[in-house]
Amino acid sequence: MLISILRTIVLYAFVVFALRLMGKRQISDMQPSDLVVTLIISDIAAIPMQNTAQPILSGILPVLVLVALEVAVSFFMLKSVKFRSLLCGKPVIVICDGKIMQEEMRRLRLSNEDLCVQLRQQDVFSIEDVQYCIVETNGSVSVLEKPEKRKPSAEDLGVSIKDNKIETVVVNDGVILDNSLKLCKKTSKDVNNILKKKNTALKDVFLMTLDALGNYNIIRKDK
Repeated sequence: MLISILRTIVLYAFVVFALRLMGKRQISDMQPSDLVVTLIISDIAAIPMQNTAQPILSGILPVLVLVALEVAVSFFMLKSVKFRSLLCGKPVIVICDGKIMQEEMRRLRLSNEDLCVQLRQQDVFSIEDVQYCIVETNGSVSVLEKPEKRKPSAEDLGVSIKDNKIETVVVNDGVILDNSLKLCKKTSKDVNNILKKKNTALKDVFLMTLDALGNYNIIRKDK
């Protein structure tokens, strides 16, 4: 029993490491090749987890080969547009100036109901309001409304908006987050000075946000 638990922990850590090697795109933007590799990796890793008689290397080595293949494929996709198109396909326009491209819909096997659902998720409830609707290579939909239907920006209205810069979480459950401090161009010293001014100890902070202009919000832990 203990051996099974240890093997599961090792394989779990290894698969997480392997997915990290393949990059953030693996998680945030699943292309067909990414999905295939992820499914195969999960199946391969499950075999030595369930069968303790099988060497753990029989699960690790194939995963390493798959990771190497995925990294190589990603490299070639960056270098060759044709190779990327062959593997991932191309974005397809399914609505142009309020008109549905029926041939493209049939080719994608995309029903009218599915298209309407995708539009509603983009806060678009009328096909006639759409200038372009594009089905991306990962299956998501991008929508551009007609000019008269788009929400005006501050630039369109001639309005000047104060730029408060990005607000980030700089303290989470009593721990200072260095990466977040870099985003708002602050240091841990700035955080400590603010906490000192508010007579608050770092260990008592549940959440603290801060922006580049020095605006902050502190939420203390419940006692």
